[in-house]
Amino acid sequence: MTQQKLQDGLGRRIEYLRISVTDRCDFRCVYCMAEDMTFLPRQQILSLEEIERLARLFVAQGVRKIRLTGGEPLVRRGVVDLCGRISALPGLHELVMTTNGSQLTKLARPLAEAGVKRLNISLDSLNPERFRSITRTGELQQVLDGIDAAREAGFERVKLNTVVLKGRNHDEVQALAAYVLERGLDITFIEEMPLGEVGRDRGEAYCSSDEVRAVLAEQYRLIESAENSGGPARYLRVDGYPDSRIGFISPHSHNFCDTCNRVRLTTEGRLLLCLGHENALDMRALVRRYPDRDEPVRDALERALQYKPARHEFSVGGDVQVLRFMNATGG
Repeated sequence: MTQQKLQDGLGRRIEYLRISVTDRCDFRCVYCMAEDMTFLPRQQILSLEEIERLARLFVAQGVRKIRLTGGEPLVRRGVVDLCGRISALPGLHELVMTTNGSQLTKLARPLAEAGVKRLNISLDSLNPERFRSITRTGELQQVLDGIDAAREAGFERVKLNTVVLKGRNHDEVQALAAYVLERGLDITFIEEMPLGEVGRDRGEAYCSSDEVRAVLAEQYRLIESAENSGGPARYLRVDGYPDSRIGFISPHSHNFCDTCNRVRLTTEGRLLLCLGHENALDMRALVRRYPDRDEPVRDALERALQYKPARHEFSVGGDVQVLRFMNATGG
C-alpha cells in the first residue's frame, strides 16, 4: 500500500515526528525546567496505547522517522515494549530516542533489541561537580557508564548532545569533542532554546554555534560535510577521525525553518506545529473522541498542518517567548 504524504501550507513535507512519552525526569537540568517542578497527573497524559495509535497514523501518512523523548523517556514504565511495537510499523524508516543516559546500563541492550536504531544522549559536562550543578540531581559516572553500555549494545550510531552555556560549560567544548572522537561517537553542540521561565537571563549564557566552531578549529581540522540525519543539525567531519561527526543545532544564529520537516507531540497529546509557537492541535481529545475511527483524526491533522508557521522567532535575551518548559515540549 502506498503511503500518503503529509505536507504543510508552505509545501514542506512532514516526515519526522518527535513524541514525548513523559514530562517526568530524574534530572532537573537548568536549561530544561525549574528546580521545583509539578508534573502532569496520569489522566492528562497519553496512554502508551494512544501513543502507538498516533505513531501508526503518522507513519501511514508518510512519516519515516520517529524520535521518542521526554522528560526522560526511560523513566516511563513500558517504554521498551512501546519501542518494539513502533519500530515494527510498516513504512517507518527508523525509531530513535533522546535520553539523559541515567537508565542505559540496564536498558541500552533491550532498547537496541526492540528496534531503536540510534540514541542521542545528553552530556553537558565531563566534570562531576559541574555536571551536578547543571543537572541539579545527576551523577556523571552513571551517565558515562550508560554511554559505555550504549556503545556495546549494537545501535547504528550513538550521539551526544551538549547545550553550550557561557559561564557553565563553554570551556569544555574541546574536551567533549575529544571524548567522542576517541570513542568513535558523534556529538551535537546546541544553542539554548528559550523555552520556559528558568529564573535567569538566557542571553547572558548564550554561546553561538560559530563561537563553538571557532574553538574546535583551534584544536582540529574541520571538514565540511553535506550529511543529514533527518533533523536540524548541520555536520562537520574531523580530519583523522573517520568514525565521528560534529553537529550544530543553531536556532538563533543559523535558522533552519525553511527546511523544517518536523512536528512534536507533547506528553499530554498536543501536536506542536512549531517549537517556537503555541499553536497546536489537541490530538488527545481527537483519539479519545474517535477511539475506533482514524479518518476524523487524520482530517484534523491535515487541516492543522496548513497553519504550520513559516518560522520561529527566537531571540537571545529578554522575556521568555514560550512559557512551556522543554520537558513538556519534548527534548
